[in-house]
Amino acid sequence: MELLFGIIVGILILVFLVSVHELGHAILARRNGVVVEEFGIGFPPRAWAKKLKNGVLFTLNWLPLGGFVKLQGEHDAANKKGDYGAATFWQKTRILLAGVLINWFVAALLLTVLAWTGLPKILPNQFSVANDTTIVKKPIELNLVANDSPADKAGLKTGDQIVRFAGRGVASSADLSAATEANKGKDVEIIYARGGVEHTTTATLRNDSKEGYLGVSSGQREQIQASWSAPIVGIVTTAQFTYVTLQSLGHLFVDFFSGLFLQFSFDPEVREVAGKNLEKAGNSVAGPIGILGTIFPAAEQAGLTQLIFLTAIVSLTLAVMNALPIPALDGGRWFTMAIFRLLKRPLTKEIEEKIQSIGFVILLGLIIIVTIADVGKLFK
Repeated sequence: MELLFGIIVGILILVFLVSVHELGHAILARRNGVVVEEFGIGFPPRAWAKKLKNGVLFTLNWLPLGGFVKLQGEHDAANKKGDYGAATFWQKTRILLAGVLINWFVAALLLTVLAWTGLPKILPNQFSVANDTTIVKKPIELNLVANDSPADKAGLKTGDQIVRFAGRGVASSADLSAATEANKGKDVEIIYARGGVEHTTTATLRNDSKEGYLGVSSGQREQIQASWSAPIVGIVTTAQFTYVTLQSLGHLFVDFFSGLFLQFSFDPEVREVAGKNLEKAGNSVAGPIGILGTIFPAAEQAGLTQLIFLTAIVSLTLAVMNALPIPALDGGRWFTMAIFRLLKRPLTKEIEEKIQSIGFVILLGLIIIVTIADVGKLFK
């Protein structure tokens, strides 16, 4: 049931984020004299349609995979009045990058809201304004419960918050570790919270520290809370996460391509390193199924704050990915247009379709590979 709920929530959020991305294209297109023929939520087959007063056909479609905008004369070489192709280079630039900017600003808005209510602190140098910041520490939370461990036998689960251990409060992971060592081999009472409700259980700790006296890994979440500086914190934090996202993508590509090419080495040690790089790249990627089936349910269990935070990160990721010079995406279309402009060569409909088709096939191949990997992760 939790998986199904997470998938539904994930679909709604992804459709919303992609739709506002496409809305950015539509608004800037109309402002720059380009005719918007259709704005669709979801993908065909069509479920419902209505012609708006401004002449745009608004449609709801059966496949909930995002949304789209259809412009008149979408090819760069189109030249009739109202065609996208008839717009100037800078008008096309604004239209193409509008979706990227709107996703970026949605992320900044959500992080600003969280800066008021409690923004998760996940970067060691995460921005805050010193004289307008409160760091709120959450209770100790179990990140991992080993199978057949004392914690597992006592009924503890990942995500449980430790309120009291052996009759004492625990303020940090270090306190919990020290308390388990001090009570090794004993039966101890543990008060924990799950879903906002406190429970009591008893665990028999191990005598040996090799596998852990309790058999858990714990962590403590911190949140940044601000008042007047919340908009500043939201915008600067979005910029920080943008840099981290680009950095992570760089590491991902390096791991993937180095792993791919080094597989052909005659040295078995080099091939072993290559295999680890490929595995690391695979574990770093989550596609649609990974987001819907794993990440969103986990965030939903963690509460509204984590769900809003994840939505902001997904919106930011959409912005960054679409800004990259990947054919079939906004950045790729702009890059292709800019290259042909610099070379002073006409970008014909045939050439543009060929470039975008090749890019789309490559992108589709990557999506299929990532989806297969996602399914494997779900059913491990």
